[in-house]
Amino acid sequence: MYIGSTGERGLHHLVWEIVDNSIDECMAGYADEITIELLPNNIVKVTDNGRGIPVDLHPKTHRPAVETILTVLHAGGKFDGKSYKVSGGLHGVGSSVVNALTVWFRVTIARDGKLYQQEYKRGVPQYDLKVIGESSHTGTVIEFLADDEIFKEVNTYDFERLRNRIQELAFLNRNVKINISDQRDPKTEKHVYYSYQYEGGIIEYVHFLNTSKQEVNKTVIYIEKEIDGITVELALQYNSDYSTNLFSFANNIHTHEGGMHEDGFKLALTRVLGRYAQEQNILKKDESFIGEDTREGLTAIVSIKHPDPQFEGQTKTKLGNPEVRQITSQITGEILERYLMENPADAKAIIEKILMASRARIAARKAREATRRKSPLDMLGFASKLADCRNKSPEISEIYIVEGDSAGGSAKQGRDSEFQAILPLRGKVLNVEKSRLDKILSNKEILSMIQAFGTGIGEDFDAAKARYHKIVIMTDADVDGAHIRTLLLTFLYRHLKGLIDMGYVYIAQPPLYKVQSGKKVEYVYDEERLPKVLEAFGGRPQIQRYKGLGEMNPEQLWETTMDPTTRTLLRVSLQDAMNADQVFSMLMGEEVEPRKNFIQENAIYASNIDA
Repeated sequence: MYIGSTGERGLHHLVWEIVDNSIDECMAGYADEITIELLPNNIVKVTDNGRGIPVDLHPKTHRPAVETILTVLHAGGKFDGKSYKVSGGLHGVGSSVVNALTVWFRVTIARDGKLYQQEYKRGVPQYDLKVIGESSHTGTVIEFLADDEIFKEVNTYDFERLRNRIQELAFLNRNVKINISDQRDPKTEKHVYYSYQYEGGIIEYVHFLNTSKQEVNKTVIYIEKEIDGITVELALQYNSDYSTNLFSFANNIHTHEGGMHEDGFKLALTRVLGRYAQEQNILKKDESFIGEDTREGLTAIVSIKHPDPQFEGQTKTKLGNPEVRQITSQITGEILERYLMENPADAKAIIEKILMASRARIAARKAREATRRKSPLDMLGFASKLADCRNKSPEISEIYIVEGDSAGGSAKQGRDSEFQAILPLRGKVLNVEKSRLDKILSNKEILSMIQAFGTGIGEDFDAAKARYHKIVIMTDADVDGAHIRTLLLTFLYRHLKGLIDMGYVYIAQPPLYKVQSGKKVEYVYDEERLPKVLEAFGGRPQIQRYKGLGEMNPEQLWETTMDPTTRTLLRVSLQDAMNADQVFSMLMGEEVEPRKNFIQENAIYASNIDA
């Protein structure tokens, strides 16, 4: 109930709850450094240089305050509203919940010149709080081991997931130093270690997100102001791309679903930019901007600090405080108006970018109307060779996106036509990273996919209308196949992201080799396994390297890649949307230098690439 799940998400949430407490100390001005360590056996250690958790007797429980905080729900300082002006955390229950969900938990406190310690097992104190030494500094160290009886699905931390969030927290809390290290491998002398500290805070965050993009306004527009105890901090910059990257936070919590702070920002952005364009006589009388236009190519961070944030839902993904919308809109409007007047060159570049977006939107609307059919398949014949399945239930139906007629032919013959549809594409799909929606909708291959999926696109997109709950990308196991797969994923991420969010997008895993000796046959799906298979066969078996799906006959394709009882599918997920955005921009965008650097840095991993 409190951490969202007993899977990977919940496991990592344990770390965030402890780190959030340390961040609260930083926001209150009592700490400026936090260290997170992953130790052998997946033990987590979090250290901060704050005041140290209080150790005096709690007035209600008559036990040390630290013990009460770590064992009683709603006993934390943030819940009583006295210790912190603003805070994150799970409604004041975070530390006690983490304690209850661990095999063992140890807290060490440096405070009042002494070093205190107490240990717990599954939330139960093992001894009274005791003094174990003296200390010349203050701070808190918490170590814990998650309970594998609760976290049965996964009990190993994803270091990259932790690192991304730690870097995000460092951006959101300027000048706070946050370190993270992975020390889980005892055989490695040199452990993975990162340290983040940003003097520029979210201004540096915007620069970081725009690394692979061409900037429109050279200076990041920065806004920070407090009204009625609510602090609004914004940083925004336009780039030449066509996608929007708007990320919002409330008390450092990433509000994935937005909320009142996002709404207020969007309202002010559209209002101020539209009015400025009219006052400067850039817009014609019959022209106007809508919100969608003003957000094309925008990278923005909206971060608010609120003494009493109200989140919709236990997982805190949407901010519900109604007063925040007015305050955010007011602050955004005031500062943005001043910026436009004081920076006419940047203002002109931004308005021209938005004007182009507005005109492209009108063109895209006309093109999109061609995709609106009484039935999604009414006019599919002109652009596609879709072989649909007989079953009309989306939960059961799946569609394979394959490259070329050869692979398409094998797939059509080998499939189970009751629930498997095949859509062959001709050649390489348009790189949507470099294209506006109107151009995208004039591409026959993309139009085929939109019509086949049935979801619409742009403002018409609705994931609930998907005709298939498995959209499987099935490309050749070579460089061209990997490129086509990347182009398809770029399209899905930028324009049909809801399908990825719903877990509907998969990547097929065709075999690389067929090893045969007489009647004995085994298919090999990765290079590392091939030597083991050859050794098991003995003698001199025949080895066939599959360069393309078209080389397989229909029976082989069904048996290895399409049969639900034997196939392997990789579900495409987005653990970190910001990181994914950067990767797509870097690999598929206009800027050459970041892509060149990436290739140089990763060339060492390409030793087995096809010639």
